[in-house]
Amino acid sequence: MKNHILLILIIFFIHSCGIYKPVDTRKVPVNADERIKKNMEEGRGFKLSNLGKKGGDFLFSSSNPMWRATMDKLSFAPLSVVDYGGGIIITDWFSDGESNEEIKIAVRFLTNEIRSDAIKVIIHKKKCESFNNCKVNAIENSTNNEIKLAILKKAARLKKEDLVKKKEETPEYKLPKNF
Repeated sequence: MKNHILLILIIFFIHSCGIYKPVDTRKVPVNADERIKKNMEEGRGFKLSNLGKKGGDFLFSSSNPMWRATMDKLSFAPLSVVDYGGGIIITDWFSDGESNEEIKIAVRFLTNEIRSDAIKVIIHKKKCESFNNCKVNAIENSTNNEIKLAILKKAARLKKEDLVKKKEETPEYKLPKNF
């Protein structure tokens, strides 16, 4: 019996250790999400990753004109790496079938904006003398710039088409005459 009373007293003392502070609702947000955000900004409390969060972060490449233009322009070649999150598209080795030379094209996305420094096109050429005797070299010529320019032109057209489509789908808001 003594143990039970002692346990109850310990729990009571541990539970009532905090000092009661009345809360001013003008300083503390009523909304729980806002209160959590405020506490996190002030360094109070902690967050366990995305525990309890439904869904996730989704990346939609179909909404990016640069990505769509690149996929369109490289559709003639087999693709080996396509990583929207990492911002890279790499073709597999391919050739015209008549020579012992193959090329591989890599496109790196540096930004989603449509501008000349937004992407980098790297071309590698592989020349094989025999099955195990191959040389791989990076090519720096006008082809890199031609591919880059073709992608940028296509991306600009796609963005313009998207804007026209969005404008058609979104009805214009007209103010009433009395306003």
